[in-house]
Amino acid sequence: MLVLLPPSETKSDGGTGAPLTLDSLAMPQLTTVRARLIDEVVRLAADPKSSRTALGLGKGADVEIARNAALRTSPTRPALERYTGVLYDALDARSFTKLQQAKAHARLGIGSALFGAIRAGDPIPAYRLSGGSKLPGLPTLSAVWRDALAEALHAEAAGELVIDLRSGTYQQLGRVPGAVTANVLTVHQDGSRTVVSHFNKHHKGLLARALVLTRAEPTDVRGVARVATKAGLRTEIASPTELLILT
Repeated sequence: MLVLLPPSETKSDGGTGAPLTLDSLAMPQLTTVRARLIDEVVRLAADPKSSRTALGLGKGADVEIARNAALRTSPTRPALERYTGVLYDALDARSFTKLQQAKAHARLGIGSALFGAIRAGDPIPAYRLSGGSKLPGLPTLSAVWRDALAEALHAEAAGELVIDLRSGTYQQLGRVPGAVTANVLTVHQDGSRTVVSHFNKHHKGLLARALVLTRAEPTDVRGVARVATKAGLRTEIASPTELLILT
């Protein structure tokens, strides 16, 4: 199975890996698009005002712009260590044993506005580019990525089940027909259900952790539900491709 995670706006600093080498990343068929976007992001970083506008950054975003300027020269670290935030805290990859880490690298992919999608072990630098960003002179990132990323993800899955935990913005960059999605809903006392961002990210992180650690190899939404339930999550199957996690 291939579990696709969303990226995060927040990222860890530094790293001990060599500078970015696009040939080292999974899905090499995306190299041309990746190189084009990196060139544009580095070029944009030379103009802080334009960077803030294009990337939706505040005036105190000098660190983020400096990261983009150094994309080709800064140190790298595995993607699973680079991304931080609520979902990645719940995934808690730092607690994995070496065997579990190997399973994470084999099972997890991460969506990215800059790289399209990568594997958890791919070495990447810190950067700032969101799925909804609009780079000057380029079409939307959805238009840039759509066809190439969809084909790459199809090839990467190699007929296995895909569990797509990316947000809608990142799913639009490259869709995976037939993938199982998960939606997190908070159930209120009156029986109504709402989406709460924090709980959505936290429980998707818990689901991703369960899918890494399980010995099972789910082949459909029912198999994913069994893994989630065994991990203590409350689930409901909404359709053959949609799992609900209730909080």
